[in-house]
Amino acid sequence: MRISTKGRYSLEALLYLCLLPSTAVTSTHVVAKALSISEGYLEQLFIPLRKAGVLKGTRGSQGGYTLGRPPGRITLTDVLLEVEGPLDLVDCVNDKSCARRKNCPSREIWDSLYKTIRKFADTLTFAELTKAYRAMENGAYQI
Repeated sequence: MRISTKGRYSLEALLYLCLLPSTAVTSTHVVAKALSISEGYLEQLFIPLRKAGVLKGTRGSQGGYTLGRPPGRITLTDVLLEVEGPLDLVDCVNDKSCARRKNCPSREIWDSLYKTIRKFADTLTFAELTKAYRAMENGAYQI
């Protein structure tokens, strides 16, 4: 699995929104400028995130975007699945029609690795990412 710029920029943009006050409504222009991302590209990334309820869009002169739900209820998986698609490492892991499925020597390795990555992405929330980012800003970040 390789995370493309779609995934990276979406994660950065969501983190940016998480760092703002919870009632803040921000335009794609502001987010794009702050992150040095093309505004048009960012708008394209926000479309599936809005449809999935990760973001909420407001039209009009005071419009823009805000989080569609609290940061503690948005996971990495929520974002990556919308902009990247399936998180499969290799195509054959979830392919039930694969003729070699029962006898494949490496399938268990790929399946185990996929499950580990997926569990991590399913449980890491933007509330945790926001907390880690703020700690990093204050010089207190630890792994």
